[in-house]
Amino acid sequence: MNSTAGKLYGLGLGPGDPELLTLKALRLLQTVPVIAYPCSEDGTSVARNIVAQWLRSDQVEIPIPLPFRAQESAAPYYDRAALKLRNHLDQGQDVAVLCEGEPMLYGSFMYLLNRLSGHFDIEVIPGISSTLASGAIAGHPLTYGNDILSIFPATLPIEVLRTQLAKIDAAIIIKLGRHFHKISSLLGELGLDDRALYLERISQPMQRILPLAAVNPAEVPYWSLILILSDRTPSASGDQSLGLNTSENALD
Repeated sequence: MNSTAGKLYGLGLGPGDPELLTLKALRLLQTVPVIAYPCSEDGTSVARNIVAQWLRSDQVEIPIPLPFRAQESAAPYYDRAALKLRNHLDQGQDVAVLCEGEPMLYGSFMYLLNRLSGHFDIEVIPGISSTLASGAIAGHPLTYGNDILSIFPATLPIEVLRTQLAKIDAAIIIKLGRHFHKISSLLGELGLDDRALYLERISQPMQRILPLAAVNPAEVPYWSLILILSDRTPSASGDQSLGLNTSENALD
């Protein structure tokens, strides 16, 4: 590892509301000389839009175009992006890669991390994932007591989803887009549709929260998820019904 090289940061930005940015991410965002961010092939970047108000005119910006076509591999795009970042890091410049949500949970930063790890000093700044923010935004707890929370990409084969969803306590299904109809039909088949909420562009100005029946499948963006609530109905009279240990030695 080159001791004179720059440092690579993965900055978790949260689900979209700029005020959900951590203080550490904001400090680094304002001090690093090079900013990189994923974008569509037309240059649109959700990540950059979240923090645009804090970017400086003297910072170098590196857009990382990624394909949004299921049949095309993103590997060559990440290879080219890693080379661009390496050029700046080799020159001793710190680089921050902007990441919507949490960089290490289905984040594009992971693929750059895999390509550059071992060559440069790397630090990942955690962010609030839209999955974990969904309960707060919807006003519903994600889990009670010993519930298990499962997260599924909607891109999984229908047979895998059917098997896994049949045994959930609570779940979040992400990456909906064109897969919404498949998922909503499956939830109806499994009797889970009455426990499901649709959330779109969480914490952003165009945020929407709808029951599944009110969603137009033709208008579902990639930045959406379905929250399947726990069917546990805890008593309001005490924590014991939630399986919590409320004794003085609860942390022993």
